[in-house]
Amino acid sequence: MKGNVEDRAIEIASYIIETGATVRKAAKKFGVSKSTVHMDVTERLKKLNPLLYTQVRAVLEVNKSERHIRGGIATREKYSK
Repeated sequence: MKGNVEDRAIEIASYIIETGATVRKAAKKFGVSKSTVHMDVTERLKKLNPLLYTQVRAVLEVNKSERHIRGGIATREKYSK
């Protein structure tokens, strides 16, 4: 996704809030790296739109707390085949 970095940060943050997507899913959707998504929604967004930043951080914290569960499910599926 080319274009304005600020617009991209807001668009990615809105997507994460609306869908509850992980950083990995957002990166795939927007065609950027995970580190770019992380940089956009943590550092850039904090300066651009603090309210949106707070909302996106809440979603990312939930995703982080559930990360070990998703990993276990993926491992189970991998070895059940």
